[in-house]
Amino acid sequence: MTDSPTPYPRVMVIDDDAKLNRLLVKFMSQYGFEVLGVPAPSDAWHQLATFQPDILILDYMLPETNGFEFLRQLRKTSELPVIMLTARGDPGDRIAGLELGADDYLSKPFEPRELVARIQAVLRRTGQQQKPVTSHFPSCIRSGDLEVFLDRREVCLRGENLAFSPAEFEILKDLMLHAGVVRTRDEILDEVKGMNADMFTRTIDVTLSRIRQKLGDDPKHPVFIRTIYGGGYLFIAPVA
Repeated sequence: MTDSPTPYPRVMVIDDDAKLNRLLVKFMSQYGFEVLGVPAPSDAWHQLATFQPDILILDYMLPETNGFEFLRQLRKTSELPVIMLTARGDPGDRIAGLELGADDYLSKPFEPRELVARIQAVLRRTGQQQKPVTSHFPSCIRSGDLEVFLDRREVCLRGENLAFSPAEFEILKDLMLHAGVVRTRDEILDEVKGMNADMFTRTIDVTLSRIRQKLGDDPKHPVFIRTIYGGGYLFIAPVA
């Protein structure tokens, strides 16, 4: 492995699905990874030399060439750890990928937290996880009497714990981390869909309504979350 100047593991994701790339970049950065999404194999060859990843996440279905061919070429010169992604459920594909030198295999759709766990396991197994995998985020976000504990995944208002579902927690966290910035429904969905595969854009409004009820936030006179009609949602209170 080529030593990286960053103290955090570097992950390159080669996938032509732009929305998935954005989701993985945002999600895995919370776990201390430095992540680069690359849409095509031709771009990836250059980035391998400049970005110098510690592990590669490689989709099977790619433009220009498939992931197996890319892996075959990579293995001629490099032992870089590789996790293959595929939307195909054929066990033969998994076997072929492993025979070509893939270190692990994950079928789409998948839970992003499982991918993080597999990355950590592969890095440990290959002896390359010499860098700490820690969060860049604070352990708690505060806005007045509202506290969101990221490590414990708890929401407290005036010292009282509120019962938040995983989707409600992720949406509130996303809005607070982007306080003062309008978040569209699509942007919110991109952020939280990996946590709740059944969530769709139209359910964002319903979930926001439940969040407001639990926070006691009147949508007509909001203290925390303002609806931007035709735009999305805005966390308006100061955040520390």
